Amino acid sequence: MARSLDGLILAPVADQAPGQVGTRTRFLYHEKDGEIWAEYAGGDVVRGHLVGTRDGDRLDFRYVQLKTDGTTSCGHCVSTVAELPDGRVRLAETWEWESQAGSGTSVVEQVTEHAP
Repeated sequence: MARSLDGLILAPVADQAPGQVGTRTRFLYHEKDGEIWAEYAGGDVVRGHLVGTRDGDRLDFRYVQLKTDGTTSCGHCVSTVAELPDGRVRLAETWEWESQAGSGTSVVEQVTEHAP
């Protein structure tokens, strides 16, 4: 199992569609006893939260966010945790909106910047 996500800052490696998370979005993760949660912001997202569970290298969580245009959206994501050769953490994500149409995949990686 990859190391704990607690206190790590992660960012997408590529932009998604407008109004969604992108390379300017930063996630601050927390983890304790199989629970995970994070706050995120940046780009088109004013404020976002995710909450879920971790079982080994699998994360299963729901997310909700407020966008710069004043709208909210929510969805479900399953991620696989991996460690990169340089020791940073990578999450390979499969997500689906629940509040609107759409689904996809994305990758977020650990960065050494300040949290949202």
